[in-house]
Amino acid sequence: MAKIGFVGLGIMGTPMALNLIKGGHELYLYTRGDVPKELVSAGGKACANGKEVASKADVVIIMVPDTPHVQSALFDADGIAAGLSKGKTVVDMSSISPIETKVFAKRINELGCDYLDAPVSGGEVGAKAASLSIMVGGPQATFDKVKPLFELMGKNITLVGGNGDGQTAKVANQIIVALNIEAVGEALLFAAKAGADPAKVRTALMGGFASSKILEVHGERMVKRTFNPGFRIELHQKDLNLALSSARALGVSLPNTANAQELFNACAAHGGKAWDHSAMVRALEKLANFEIGDKA
Repeated sequence: MAKIGFVGLGIMGTPMALNLIKGGHELYLYTRGDVPKELVSAGGKACANGKEVASKADVVIIMVPDTPHVQSALFDADGIAAGLSKGKTVVDMSSISPIETKVFAKRINELGCDYLDAPVSGGEVGAKAASLSIMVGGPQATFDKVKPLFELMGKNITLVGGNGDGQTAKVANQIIVALNIEAVGEALLFAAKAGADPAKVRTALMGGFASSKILEVHGERMVKRTFNPGFRIELHQKDLNLALSSARALGVSLPNTANAQELFNACAAHGGKAWDHSAMVRALEKLANFEIGDKA
């Protein structure tokens, strides 16, 4: 049994932490607001702050929304760094800036501790099912040590390279996901406006070369109009901001990523920051003045 700290218990963090408890580990928990009752009932121990978590755990996992939140969780006066001692490991599973990740890793390494960036893909569904894809940046030895914990949360676990490379892989993932959502939205909107049953079109496409996880999961959301979030638009906006700002620094043009971001921006302008990212289709529907559920 390992002593694990977990900071950040939102839509993703709570089921991830629960899977670690189910795996037989002792968990020390902190989040803004109250620690979810289901985690305490399962045996998790609520802590007052990140410092207390880090003082009690050997491995501390962070799962918060954005780069400033990770910085705060790590380096506030009562943050994780204040409770670390030599030989402990910090694992950031948030999706944040690759550049800042390297800075955070260096600061943690200077305290005599190891650092992995290990962002995930798979959303709330994957977090609950322990089927997340985990993209890891950091030393091989640290990865090998933490991998048994990753295996309780995910299936496709890859050491991509050094610190920051896990975050770079996640940004690449979010580019692909956004562009696939846009493609599925266009296709189903086209089919519906042409008078075909979009649900049956989706079923037909699932058997061909156009098949994808996005068509399977988010195509169904578009047809059934179920846009309660597994992954909020505002978080995908954050990830695409990372992609576009990094691309600018690298001198790389990402024209379709920029277009996807504009569609997310349009959703946000209509009050949709908290919609699931599959609701990008709503921006396309506004442009067409037609919803997938309408009759042509």
